[in-house]
Amino acid sequence: MTAGLAWWMAELILGHPTPFFAPVAAIIVLNVTYGNRMRRGVEVAIGVAVGVLVGDIFVTAFGAGVWQIVVVSAVAMSLATLVGAGPLMMIQAAVQSIIVTTLMPEPGQALGRWLDAVVGCALALAVATVAPSAPVRRPGLLAAVLLQEMAATLRAAATALRESDSKAADEVLERARAEADQLDLIQEAASEGLAVVRHSPFRRSQLGAALAYAELTEPLDRASRNLRVLARRSLVAVWHGDQVPTAYLDLLETTASQAERVALDLHEGKLPVAARKGLIAAAQESAQLEVTGGINAIVILAQARSMLVDLLELTGLEYADARELARDIR
Repeated sequence: MTAGLAWWMAELILGHPTPFFAPVAAIIVLNVTYGNRMRRGVEVAIGVAVGVLVGDIFVTAFGAGVWQIVVVSAVAMSLATLVGAGPLMMIQAAVQSIIVTTLMPEPGQALGRWLDAVVGCALALAVATVAPSAPVRRPGLLAAVLLQEMAATLRAAATALRESDSKAADEVLERARAEADQLDLIQEAASEGLAVVRHSPFRRSQLGAALAYAELTEPLDRASRNLRVLARRSLVAVWHGDQVPTAYLDLLETTASQAERVALDLHEGKLPVAARKGLIAAAQESAQLEVTGGINAIVILAQARSMLVDLLELTGLEYADARELARDIR
């Protein structure tokens, strides 16, 4: 829709019959994260300006052909580099110069093509402000998916330990490592959510929610790290034939259930304050467990309890408060 509007506006405002660069520029600007769109809009405008200028000069002086394409793309990228261009600006300069030289060889139209690109960039920024592509609550949705994965991994770890299944334990570790990649997506979504509410006048009332979702990333990162350690120790325990107490395995199942409860609230667009009561009960019950078994079993217990603290933080508690509620094992 934005591409079509860009074409129509360039026709209407500039009177250009074929404003090819307007929809192209609009799509490029929209296809990046919200916080980068202003910078990308400027880069596209400059890149198009350099490309069409170089292409227009070469078409006027030498016409279109194979060697012209080679020279014009090299010159356009070199000029873009001289003005401190990033990768996007360099690519735009090269692509637009080639388009001008081959598909649209109309000498003397450089300014018109650049204005088309400016219209496309400006419209894309306006559309992004009114209707941002990334909802403010997207970090919460991604966090919910990650927590569901963590819960499934905890249950898989408990099963692998019960059955002394080394292959399953190895898969648990691989799964825990793979989940860490999702944290980058959550961090990016959180940054985008903050950019949306700070730049869009229609979203300012959601600043508190955006900040709350952004604060999910730190405890999620710790929970992911704790899960990886737990998974690694589970695999080692299976390798060594260590017996992990049934109560510890039950704790893994309980932690998984609590993670799913937090995930449910986040998926519904709510901060998981309601899950706090169950988490506190689970954490305090875990403090009553007897410390027994080998080093692997003890580490599994410690990591599961640490994950309960991380989940408590996701409900809005500070680390010190969550740690206090979990209590030490007596």
